[in-house]
Amino acid sequence: MEALGQAESLDELLRLVRRHGSPAEVLRWLGRRIGADVAWIGRQGAVETATAGFPRQVADELRDQVARLTHGRLAAATTQAGALEVHLEAFGAGEPRPVLVTVSASPLPREAVLLASQAGGLVELLGRASEGDAGSRGYEAKAAQLRFAVLTALLAGDVTMARRMTTGDVPPLLNAERVRVHLLHCPPADRDRLARTYQDSSGYHGPGLMVNCPVFKEQLICPVAEDPELGGRFQQGEVLRRLVRENPGYALGVSGPHPLAATAEAYGEAVHALAVARNSPDRLAAYRGRPSLVHVLPRRAALAWARAYLEPLHSAPKPTVDVIRLAVTFTRSGVARLLHLSRTTVTAHCRRAEEALGIDLGEVRTRATLDLALSLSPLQADPTETVQPVAPPLGELLRTAPATAWAEPFLRPLHDTRHRDLYRTVEAWIDANTDAQRTAAQVGLSRNTVRAHLRAAERLLNRDLLTTGSGIHDLVHALRVTTAHRAHPTDESGHRARWSPKHAAS
Repeated sequence: MEALGQAESLDELLRLVRRHGSPAEVLRWLGRRIGADVAWIGRQGAVETATAGFPRQVADELRDQVARLTHGRLAAATTQAGALEVHLEAFGAGEPRPVLVTVSASPLPREAVLLASQAGGLVELLGRASEGDAGSRGYEAKAAQLRFAVLTALLAGDVTMARRMTTGDVPPLLNAERVRVHLLHCPPADRDRLARTYQDSSGYHGPGLMVNCPVFKEQLICPVAEDPELGGRFQQGEVLRRLVRENPGYALGVSGPHPLAATAEAYGEAVHALAVARNSPDRLAAYRGRPSLVHVLPRRAALAWARAYLEPLHSAPKPTVDVIRLAVTFTRSGVARLLHLSRTTVTAHCRRAEEALGIDLGEVRTRATLDLALSLSPLQADPTETVQPVAPPLGELLRTAPATAWAEPFLRPLHDTRHRDLYRTVEAWIDANTDAQRTAAQVGLSRNTVRAHLRAAERLLNRDLLTTGSGIHDLVHALRVTTAHRAHPTDESGHRARWSPKHAAS
């Protein structure tokens, strides 16, 4: 060992740990400093790391002695292996203990043994820190999985199931009467960091949750309790608003307040609000859109139409219906990520639904019609009604006064003289089955201009048109109500012949 003071050697070792923090680096440094080969034998009795020249057979020969140190019967020992001098020392309080082994041609001086002991203590601390980090990462992963499960139950409208998932440690959000969904757009790499930063000791985020969107890697879904008395660092989404102000690449869409069981509706509003926010100077928008067509159609007739339309799906397996509810809004790869299925499985479910209904889900108008029927089907009929109404054709429903009163104001921003080019573009875009390249050829614009028009339309309509299908479907219905799109037969004719004569009446 070089004639350096013990304190100087220890300072050098600490600097090395701060720079690299690796047990292998510490052992290499120690080997050079004391002129020996060094190995670290882990708690399971195997060599975990060693200097390049360490004779592995020594560890095998000394297995019994290593076991005595590992299990606490010895603290340290010196022995010989052939012509080699071997020193062993165990570290840590809990058994089994790791062991540092030094092998040299001659006995080590006392200063070298002391330095080896100090280095071994640091390696043991590094190991414990690594185990702690691994445990922390495991906890964070489990907490993230639980948050995702809770959000999934809320999106399904099952608050009771969400509470059961929390195994007694109910997050404040589930005690709230109303919720707003905040949808944060940020770089994908920031999502986990933000969730860690604002996570509380229970694995939640005060009166809210932060959940990575499984479909869109740049989105963080944050339902936040509307109840101000819940307080916390996350109150009313103030943290999210500040993040948007401080980070130019962020944007935030905020829903209106909804009952906890209507979290899915709040999420839909947040999606539309985010589309507006991303096209706004301050990158922040609260939902200001009109209600969906689902909420304005004559309830009795609309339910009769939806149930008749979906009747062929009654014999389909429930997983097929679950997949198809998502597939009308998200891409198939997105549905696969959301449900943890293969894309092939999702495609098979979609094909089964297409065959049952006699439709082509590749057509945007068909998806809009199916989405409308699926959105209507959970609504409850008037309990006083005893006679089932005759199911009207969709075209008849869309000619009702409530539908017209909904569609005309919906499209009015695009009829403004300043935005007539936008109306022409979005109409052509739907005609082109939402293909921007075909739309560009049809209206004589570049593809980039078409997308710019669509982004402008998102802001005016308060609807997301470029991320999910929900805003597109509202646009399809509004255009069909107000234009000659009622003439397209694809929404109904493909499978209406399978219904009874009363359903086929128009």
